[in-house]
Amino acid sequence: MNYIDLIRTYEPFNEQEKVDQKAILKFIEQTDDHLLRTNLIAHLTSSSIVLNKTHTKVLFAFHNIYQSWSWLGGHLDGDRNLLKVALKETREETGIKHVEPFSDDIFMIDVVYVKNHIKNGQQVGDHLHLNVTFLLIADESDELVIKKDENQDVRWFELDHVLDYISEERMIPIYKKAIEKINILIK
Repeated sequence: MNYIDLIRTYEPFNEQEKVDQKAILKFIEQTDDHLLRTNLIAHLTSSSIVLNKTHTKVLFAFHNIYQSWSWLGGHLDGDRNLLKVALKETREETGIKHVEPFSDDIFMIDVVYVKNHIKNGQQVGDHLHLNVTFLLIADESDELVIKKDENQDVRWFELDHVLDYISEERMIPIYKKAIEKINILIK
């Protein structure tokens, strides 16, 4: 299934996702460069929530720019395979080797505001990440590796306590939604 159909057929979890799904599809329809960072207003991104095999822990990285523990993921840079990007970014940002999708379906959809910042010495303006998230399962015994240009640490957290470590307020509702959905799916 192509990425647009994957987003179109996603069943929103709540009203926020219904609105965000419509916005993402409308943006895709109206722009040719929605898969590229060259679109300075918004672009598609792909993230992951990574659970251990017993579904009791979640893998987060301490993000350099946002100075908070966060999910994994990144820019598509023209790649139309959303799941492939989520898996690639997860491996790159954590060093984890054994990771697979819980499902090939999108787990969550969110439009995320990104505040202006400096990355690699370059100014990045305010913009939106039109984000799809996949639920992944990884081997907790894999060695974790810090990707110094993106994060300061990588760590497994107890799923029920990970929110205690999040300092990026705009992301708390997204992670709460993720935990709620995990509890419905897994338990």
